[in-house]
Amino acid sequence: MDISRRNLIKTSLAASAAAAAGITLGCKKKEAVQEPVKQAPVETNKIVSTQEVDKWVKGVCRMCGTGCSIYVGVKNGKMVAIKGNVDSKTNTKGFLCIKGMNIWKVAYHPDRLTTPLIRKNGKLEPASWEEALSLIETKFKEFHKKYGYDSVAYYGSGQCTTEESYTFNKIWKGGFGSNMMDGNPRLCMASAVAGYLSSLGSDEPAGAYEDIENAKCIFLTGSNTSEAHPILFRRIARYKKENPNVKIIVCEPRKTQTSNIADLWMPSLPGTDLAIFNGMAREIIKNNWQDNEFISKHARFTQGDGSNVSSFDEYIKFIDKYTPEYVEKVTGCPAASIKQAAEWFAKSGATMSLWCMGLNQRSNGVWANNLIHNLHVITGNFGKPGSDSFSLTGQPNACGGVRETGSLSHLLPGCKPVVIEPWRKHVESYWKVAEHSINPAKAINPKPGFPAVKLFSSLGGENENDKPVKGIVISTTNPAQTLPNLNKFIPNIKNAFTVVIDIFPTRTAQLASVVLPAAFLYEKGGVYGCSERRSFLTEKAVEAPDGTKPDLWIACQIAKRMGLEKFIAWSNEEDIVKMAEMAWNDYTGCTANSEKTLAGATYKRLKESTTGVQWPCPSEDHPGTYKRYVRGMDPIFDDPKKYGLNIPADADMYFYGRPDGKINVFMRDAEPKDSEKISKEYPFLMTTGRVIEQWHTGTMTMRIPETASAHPNSYIEIHVQDAKKLGLSQGDMVRVESIRGMNILPVKIVNMTLEGVCFVPMHDQKGNRMVNFICSDVVDATSGEPDYKVSAVKIVKISGPEKVDDRYVVTKEELDNPTFS
Repeated sequence: MDISRRNLIKTSLAASAAAAAGITLGCKKKEAVQEPVKQAPVETNKIVSTQEVDKWVKGVCRMCGTGCSIYVGVKNGKMVAIKGNVDSKTNTKGFLCIKGMNIWKVAYHPDRLTTPLIRKNGKLEPASWEEALSLIETKFKEFHKKYGYDSVAYYGSGQCTTEESYTFNKIWKGGFGSNMMDGNPRLCMASAVAGYLSSLGSDEPAGAYEDIENAKCIFLTGSNTSEAHPILFRRIARYKKENPNVKIIVCEPRKTQTSNIADLWMPSLPGTDLAIFNGMAREIIKNNWQDNEFISKHARFTQGDGSNVSSFDEYIKFIDKYTPEYVEKVTGCPAASIKQAAEWFAKSGATMSLWCMGLNQRSNGVWANNLIHNLHVITGNFGKPGSDSFSLTGQPNACGGVRETGSLSHLLPGCKPVVIEPWRKHVESYWKVAEHSINPAKAINPKPGFPAVKLFSSLGGENENDKPVKGIVISTTNPAQTLPNLNKFIPNIKNAFTVVIDIFPTRTAQLASVVLPAAFLYEKGGVYGCSERRSFLTEKAVEAPDGTKPDLWIACQIAKRMGLEKFIAWSNEEDIVKMAEMAWNDYTGCTANSEKTLAGATYKRLKESTTGVQWPCPSEDHPGTYKRYVRGMDPIFDDPKKYGLNIPADADMYFYGRPDGKINVFMRDAEPKDSEKISKEYPFLMTTGRVIEQWHTGTMTMRIPETASAHPNSYIEIHVQDAKKLGLSQGDMVRVESIRGMNILPVKIVNMTLEGVCFVPMHDQKGNRMVNFICSDVVDATSGEPDYKVSAVKIVKISGPEKVDDRYVVTKEELDNPTFS
């Protein structure tokens, strides 16, 4: 069916309200869907009752990191609808976006994988589960024997359940003694993790979503919230409408629909906004708007890696060059806007910052995160309602399933670095493995594994001795489309022994040695943890199709075949729900004595709860924690020694992740470190992102009729003046080229961005429209996260037969045709 983007916006509020009420919207020619960005009255299509269901099963949305609470409607053993949970603490009043409303439909798409596949003579052939698992066992044992335990890697996802990620983590780090595992949150949230750890000493936000409704100023930066987190944006927009005096500031290279509700849009050239943050800090201090008492009690001024202690006076001297006029020259943001933003941020009384990939996916992403935290420290915007520096998460379980379970190469459960010896010894003791087991070399000094870009750079064929990683399990993610500079990594994935676990054909599956068909979330159940530290249980709603298996079952089968059936106790359990509960209990037991404790979030409690549980939650009678680091709100203060912490008895607020209880205020230079610069040959700066209708690589959303039709293809967004200079008209085809690769894209002319800046969304699976062929694989030196947001490109008009073809998605029939580079 044909759904225009205009119609999508017009019907936004009607569809959102319908989702909350458990009804669908229907019409003869166009199906109403939601994009909650307009606040004006809208036309509605005829509202019709959802078909009667046999039961509604509690769960959480599969899209983005907001953590919308839902109910899955089941009739005759099949999913038939989704409605929002009106009691939810995340998607208040039960509102859902177009993706959340329709996600259940992907389970019944004809491209669904239902048979294991093994590559034989260059082609993927159907196989039995026994044959596929036996091949994996044989190859992995062969690699371990010949090359060592680090020769086999695991690459996970912020879409796996917490139980799945924890199990794979325990198999690799505890069972194999190898840290050679990472996940796709490395590509999106690693800089936020490193930013929290280096500034506050502990990962994840201090506050929660409810700070939105208590804030007097909301600073949105590096986030097109209206399209990437539409329900959270709707919450912000509703609050703004009801409280017009609340100030909304948006700092972004593009003036997106997020800016429509803003009192102030602060444009910036991609990669330059660190100068804006330093400039705001200078303006705050110059006007004596800082909170001197908070600074005295809670700030520690430092340079470099945080080991060099400085003073407030030295900090003032450091930022002195960032005058509004200087910052305007560097960033393109008007000096007057910098002054206004600084005043609102400091003087509103309660300021909340929210950011996402725009800050993280940068060569200086950690520094950008540090500078946002700086603003909150010098203005005292911590520890009170409406005040927090809050990183939004891109995936539904990147926080709960990967960060908190420690399922990245450098982490352990509890989101603690593997290099911290006391915690490493604790995990070794809890897992009952020998001391010094948790490191690949089994040496006294631990050796973290490779972060994603280095991992895939080190991946290769069995006979390529220069590439140490010979085999890899890739679960619920699509790195052959999501990695940067794809021409560099696609051959490595193809030449390795690559095992892909997924529900659909993907670009990665096209390169695989073995493809294992997975169960969908609502066919297995499990826990997701969203951006605000809230863990929520999805209960199994329906049976998975014959031939498919849950990722947790697959992990357990690998464990058993590798001799770890006793180590992974739930590998001998048959019922998937019981397996998940056993894995969850093992995880919460392992982290019970960390500040990220979920000891009180038992499966029984999670099954009974309609709102989930926020950590820290030390006991079943604890309500969960809205605000961290504050006595009387954070339960860690009640018994700090239990968690290995020393909090002064008279401290009302204490940032216990750092030895001195203070937040690091970093002196970070604003020069875009290692980012590409424009040149005469490549005169444009390209940035990338999402659109509301699509998610990540479109593996699911391109198989939902409503979303696939609404926004099927990528394009390049070009400023109207740049289009004139290039002689371009709306819809013209152009070649967009960097030093790494090129795309063929239609032109979308806009006047809502800075000249010299262009934008391409990332969801398109068509080979010559996959923007990551263009993107730089330069990474942040601290976090290992790639710089997707700053690439120098040239744009050349194409004359001739080139045109936008129909929407494209990898089908079953195309699994053996991986010619897309």
